[in-house]
Amino acid sequence: MNFAILTENMDLFLEGFKITLISSVIALIASLLLGAFIAVLRIAPYKPLNWFGTAYVEFFRNIPLLVIMLSVYLIFPLKGITAGTIGLIIYTTAFIAEAIRAGILSIPKGQLEAARSSGLTYSQAMRIVILPQAIKIVIPPLGNQFINLVKNSALLAAIAGGDLMYQADLISARTFATMDTYIFVAMFYLVLTIPLSLGVGYLEKRLAKSN
Repeated sequence: MNFAILTENMDLFLEGFKITLISSVIALIASLLLGAFIAVLRIAPYKPLNWFGTAYVEFFRNIPLLVIMLSVYLIFPLKGITAGTIGLIIYTTAFIAEAIRAGILSIPKGQLEAARSSGLTYSQAMRIVILPQAIKIVIPPLGNQFINLVKNSALLAAIAGGDLMYQADLISARTFATMDTYIFVAMFYLVLTIPLSLGVGYLEKRLAKSN
């Protein structure tokens, strides 16, 4: 490998890494919150809410992420990184909602009934009693979705998002060192995904011990 590609373009690599990191963290937090909300809607005792939650999941889960990003970018007057991050949130929320819904359904129904009988509203019972348990159960699939989110952020390059892949395209076009450039980009992605994977594994073990 030609390490001069890395050293001479370190500023561009780091700029792309920063944007990828910022976009991924924002999308991760937002999609987790929205995913939990959509999951609750899907099992709420109100048909209109069920329909909305189901329609959201089935619609966005079956559309390519790139199409969602391009739609947001072309419809709204937003910068590439903003449109791309919103697209990531919309797309990932659908998958996280399904994971959390599975976790909620695995909790015995008696716990929800007991929480309601103690005076909690449906939303309070979900937030205080059910959701914390459900999220513990679905830590592994959530971890996979978070890692997929980081990798999916590479599509920001398609709408000039300024991310790692976008910077790699610029470097590759200027230096013609395509293979070396993308190998270095892969290493930057590993810096993000490997600690995330290890962190999820550690959290899973801690939660297993606490049960």
